[in-house]
Amino acid sequence: MDHTVSDTLLSLFRPAVRAERPYLVPGARPVAVKLNQNESPFDLPPDLKRELLEAFFQIDFNRYPGEQPSRLIDALENECGTGAGSVLVGNGSNELTYTLGMSFIEPADKVVVPCPMFALYESMIRLHGGIPVRVTCSTDHQVRTDAIIAAIEESQPKLTILATPNNPTGLAIPRMDVERIIRASKGFVVIDEAYHEFNPEGSAVDMLSHYPNVIVMRTFSKAFGLAGLRVGYLIGRAPVIGEMMKARLPFMVDRLAEQVALLLLRHKDLVRERIESIQENTSALFEAMSEIEGLEVLPSHTNFLLFRTGQDPATLLNALADRGVLVRNMGGYEELKGFLRVTSGTTDENKAFLDALTPLLG
Repeated sequence: MDHTVSDTLLSLFRPAVRAERPYLVPGARPVAVKLNQNESPFDLPPDLKRELLEAFFQIDFNRYPGEQPSRLIDALENECGTGAGSVLVGNGSNELTYTLGMSFIEPADKVVVPCPMFALYESMIRLHGGIPVRVTCSTDHQVRTDAIIAAIEESQPKLTILATPNNPTGLAIPRMDVERIIRASKGFVVIDEAYHEFNPEGSAVDMLSHYPNVIVMRTFSKAFGLAGLRVGYLIGRAPVIGEMMKARLPFMVDRLAEQVALLLLRHKDLVRERIESIQENTSALFEAMSEIEGLEVLPSHTNFLLFRTGQDPATLLNALADRGVLVRNMGGYEELKGFLRVTSGTTDENKAFLDALTPLLG
């Protein structure tokens, strides 16, 4: 089969599309210990999988799911205490990121974002014709609140996007600073809470009762351990969510994903126990890495740690992969060149990582 396509035909793609790079996880390969994507190390326990089997056999796979998963929405609105019409569920928070773009961004619109930040946001802004207003973090990777506010006052954006704790730095934004940014903005402030279960500053959901311009984004991929099923959701005031419903794609959450998400919401003790375990393992890993000579590890309010050594990060990543451990090279972020990122796994996985890393720094 001939796979060639003429430049004339390819030129029909929008320039914004042709200028982007696809979002790909670099360096992925099969290994024994996978610590490169900030996933939970815990799969569903066998008894819950057996419980799901009954629900599985009740699913009519020849029928479309609802335009929105109504049972899950009801459960999340009850969980968040935000009332009817306040939740929009999507196929992971990544899909909802594009719903934000479809809802708000027109050509030449400015969107304020701290940097570094999850790369998909800037890509989404550009693909919709918007202009990212990048506000670099401080030298210790903290979001500079005063600089964010100055950028908002200058550019008057429809959207300002925050992530707390931030991916990829792992640091939370103080709650007081989040509120200052919200008050300074005449547009909407989107707060990505993918890692909120680990956040010592708590959630911004309660700010919805005071500020109508707040939209909170969450995911089941991290603390809930459902990265493979793709469930995310937005929380906002009902009129805001109602408008965004017009921009979202229907049927994006399949029946099985909804059932599993509902199951975990019913088993809060299990989720809470696993969050505590991840936090303990992350703290222990940070302490162990802090004691390794020639290694700098940064504090984190998430389930991952940034670190660097005097070695070339790509060379070190490959050496670790050769020893069966996969981590992430953060060199794609200009502000994090030289850094690698390791997800906190189980006790055994973290030990395997340390056992593989330590001799390489000798």
